[in-house]
Amino acid sequence: MKSVYPYTTLFGDIDLDVLAITVDGTSPLPYSHVSKPERTVALHQSGRENWEYCTIRLQASLPEAEVADGEWTDLVCLAALTEKATNARTTARLKRTTDGVWIGAIDLHRSRHLHRATLGLSVVATVDGVEGRVIGTPEHDWYLDLNGATPVRQREIEIVEADFREGPEEWLRTYKDSPWIVETTGEMPTVYLNTGCVDGLVELLGGSGGTPAEKLLRDMTSSRVAQEAWTAMFHSAVSDLDSDEDGTPVMPTGWRESVLRMMLPDVLPGRQLTDALHDIEERRTKGFGWSELQTTIQYAAGKRSRIAKKLTDAVRAVDRADRSGT
Repeated sequence: MKSVYPYTTLFGDIDLDVLAITVDGTSPLPYSHVSKPERTVALHQSGRENWEYCTIRLQASLPEAEVADGEWTDLVCLAALTEKATNARTTARLKRTTDGVWIGAIDLHRSRHLHRATLGLSVVATVDGVEGRVIGTPEHDWYLDLNGATPVRQREIEIVEADFREGPEEWLRTYKDSPWIVETTGEMPTVYLNTGCVDGLVELLGGSGGTPAEKLLRDMTSSRVAQEAWTAMFHSAVSDLDSDEDGTPVMPTGWRESVLRMMLPDVLPGRQLTDALHDIEERRTKGFGWSELQTTIQYAAGKRSRIAKKLTDAVRAVDRADRSGT
């Protein structure tokens, strides 16, 4: 989703392409690690186990007719590598060639990143006498995955089994009496299942057979976990929104973008995504209407986890069991 600006911007398509990647200045990254349809680069198992940096060669295309006719000056094509987990940011200017494309390169230093870096592009210019205004961005950014061996854009939620009471993860001991928790501060959301809290919980959720009662319990428990995960992911996605120079909240990237695009239509029905995002940010930061919104957030999370259907199935199954026993 593109932001709306109170000044003239580019209307046509802007594209950013990764042409090639070299590791530590010499080793080319295998072609299979770069997916243009997914707009993702997998840097794990790149051929060098202890690599230090990689250089990404870039090419961008802009709507040249608009660029030439627009009321702006000092136009710059700026590539940026960012990652919220480390607050890292690296930028590089692209240069325009004689045939109208923009080319350049940017370095990703492994020591500055943990999980997934976002590679974006901003077309910046002086508009109405104001320098450094963003007049265009691509529809989608690229991802550079430091832990992935396959270039896949969307990844599933990670589920980790751990003993919260006696396991090696000391930070989990605070939650020793909870059967599960949802952690959303990392690059991907993680559901931790507590193996030391409820006997048989992990086996129940991981199973596929069992008695009708066991199947009902499995469905209801998994739906409850899913609802809590969706709720936690939504709150995480809206808690740290970036804003443009005019204070307008900007749609985040990665899994946070996916969560908001799926849940906002149910949280604030009938709103355009841009308006809904602005409304959410205003309610959260100023306080008014935020507590009332929790009901619709819970509803949206329940809808995503299909908890109503599974609860209905459970009630019907219990009713059938009671009838058969009388």
